[in-house]
Amino acid sequence: MAALAQAVRGGRLAGRCGIAAVISSRPGAPGLDLAREMGIPAVALDARGMGREAYDEALLAALEECAADVVVLAGYMRLLSPRVVARYRGRILNIHPADTAAHQGLGGYGWAFERRLPSTKITVHLVDEGLDTGAVLAQREVDLRGAATLEEVERRGLAAEHLLYAETLEKFLENHGKELCAES
Repeated sequence: MAALAQAVRGGRLAGRCGIAAVISSRPGAPGLDLAREMGIPAVALDARGMGREAYDEALLAALEECAADVVVLAGYMRLLSPRVVARYRGRILNIHPADTAAHQGLGGYGWAFERRLPSTKITVHLVDEGLDTGAVLAQREVDLRGAATLEEVERRGLAAEHLLYAETLEKFLENHGKELCAES
């Protein structure tokens, strides 16, 4: 989230898009405070103890209130319901720390490290109703040779994530910008 906010503020996304809000299902998520420091509206929807239907209602209301055209997931560790996916179909992007054809779900960097892979891929994909099963928009290979710790694998992967996500979002907006404006 921070890397995308920086890209919008003064990087490759400057003047191309804005961040309508940062929304988290965890009230203590560090990204919320960072968003507020950057002057970005921040919304905490505490998913604990909230039923799926009530959470969906709150999430959709928050997205509508901030007039989101595209939903960009960054560290959002919940599977979006079919109801949310249907509302924003083709306009929800996610970044995954693995090749989604090889590994879905949590722990992508740990998966690569445990297998001592010489490289892994970072994947940006559209979100559908499955777990990391949406159409792949972009991938970037990350060299893991010589990475002796999981922390080193994560460091290399995050560096690639920060570049790839902004690049992919820029291309996505170039290719779909007119469609998004027509829907707004």
